[in-house]
Amino acid sequence: MDSSALLDRPAPLPRPRDVLELLKPVTWFPPIWAFMCGVVSSGVPIGQRVPFVLAGIALTGPLVCGTSQAVNDWFDRHVDAINQPERPIPSGRIAGRWGLWIALIGTVLSFALAAVTEPWVLAATSLALACAWGYSAPPFRFKVSGIWGPAVVALTYEGLTWFTGASVMGGALPPPHVLIVLALYSLGAHGIMTLNDFKAVEGDRATGLRSLPVVMGVDGAARLACVVMALPQAVVIALMLQWGHDRTAIGVGLLLAGQAVLMRRLLSDPRRHTPWYNATGTTLYVLGMLASAFGLGGAHGL
Repeated sequence: MDSSALLDRPAPLPRPRDVLELLKPVTWFPPIWAFMCGVVSSGVPIGQRVPFVLAGIALTGPLVCGTSQAVNDWFDRHVDAINQPERPIPSGRIAGRWGLWIALIGTVLSFALAAVTEPWVLAATSLALACAWGYSAPPFRFKVSGIWGPAVVALTYEGLTWFTGASVMGGALPPPHVLIVLALYSLGAHGIMTLNDFKAVEGDRATGLRSLPVVMGVDGAARLACVVMALPQAVVIALMLQWGHDRTAIGVGLLLAGQAVLMRRLLSDPRRHTPWYNATGTTLYVLGMLASAFGLGGAHGL
């Protein structure tokens, strides 16, 4: 029996724990962190907008991010059947077309929640969902590109979620200072996403995914990732000094200096040290995001 016939057969309702595994809660933390950076950067006291903050956390984490994981696993089910057969869809724990239905339900719920918050939040959510489907689904399938794939993930995980946090607090388009800084950190996150591709070089090469480690080699991609991560932070430091936030600039500068030291070890053996760098250098990167958000929040005198 062919695979399409198997998909059309009646399938049992998935168990909640299998659905939760499909939505990958461990991946929700980065976008929620960026969302909270947006909240802080707005300068608006959280106590004034608690319902909106809670809605934003649900939106950026379980709903949009969780939906993106379901979309990705559905369209990668054939590859996962070979490489990770224990996952919910290839293992049959989420059978039939339930993987697709879960992704569609998550999309609808995300739109519904965003629609009752703020217009700019709905706009950001719409773009994030378009990126989530375009990343994994044909005809776009941005993930096959080492340039566009990491860019789409960085935009949704860092930029759009920061934008959502600032918008949900201010009830309007965030000010230019906030937009500039969130764009810079989104650009830098492209390097983080490139490092994440190191763990699957052989699989990407075998399945035709042109990640930067496949195209440039691991050493070349690691050097480029370090430059891409560092330069936007240097620009943030310069901007903070220009805007009169000297302490913020010093804090981000110290965090960048720490990353530079850690990058030396990363570059000595990228395949071996990338997991270690993700736990150390990337942590310093996101702490710099938060430090910048506090500087921006104080900038508006709110």
